[in-house]
Amino acid sequence: MAVLFVWSTACSTPPGGPGGVEVLGTVPHDRGAFTQGLELVDGVLYEGTGLEGQSSLRRVDPETGEVERRVDLPEPLFGEGITVVDDRIWQLTWRDGVAIERDRDTLEEVRRVTYEGEGWGLCRDGDRLVMSDGSDELVFRDPRTFAETGAVAVRRDGRPVEHLNELECVGGQVWANVWQTDEVVRIDPSDGRVTAAVDLSVLRPADVPRSDVLNGIAAVPGTDEFLVTGKNWPTIFRVRFGV
Repeated sequence: MAVLFVWSTACSTPPGGPGGVEVLGTVPHDRGAFTQGLELVDGVLYEGTGLEGQSSLRRVDPETGEVERRVDLPEPLFGEGITVVDDRIWQLTWRDGVAIERDRDTLEEVRRVTYEGEGWGLCRDGDRLVMSDGSDELVFRDPRTFAETGAVAVRRDGRPVEHLNELECVGGQVWANVWQTDEVVRIDPSDGRVTAAVDLSVLRPADVPRSDVLNGIAAVPGTDEFLVTGKNWPTIFRVRFGV
């Protein structure tokens, strides 16, 4: 399904060469959203947010940034990454050891499954899910049962890449925010090798604290573009990476 975006282009900037970013436009973003997951499917932008007592799953209009529907997580659950699987949405929690399966239309909870360790990012790569836990490892899971089916260690020039956070699967590759940096990396999930890195520091709003990190990346289907934002940022950026 093609998505027609009506974006402000006032912040448009050149790509800046390999590893840079081209800003194509912007829409407003709720500054109360501690963004943990972002995914664009069939013209609908889904956003998961975190923090105890503030975590939610939202359906957002990608043309205006308006939150059309919101379902809050009960305390003390701390929401993390999300991904769409057909008519369902999986939502991770941070240290609660619970993944919540939700109805994609209503966003209401359908069931919960448990897992070991922390939950950070999540995306769907064909017939499997890819999950991060803040380490240098990506874990593969069954999209129906959420059972672990494998894992891969992520390496850049032979060295571990830790703090892998929000994920986006597109074109057989995995894009990952690297926590507490302004960088996203592209990972080949077949061997864990980092094949590209993009510096998004130019996007950081001047009035947000360093603790409100870049986090949230959603591919725009049918294009080479992405939507990106950060925790409590006032803006969602539509961008093209210089890779």
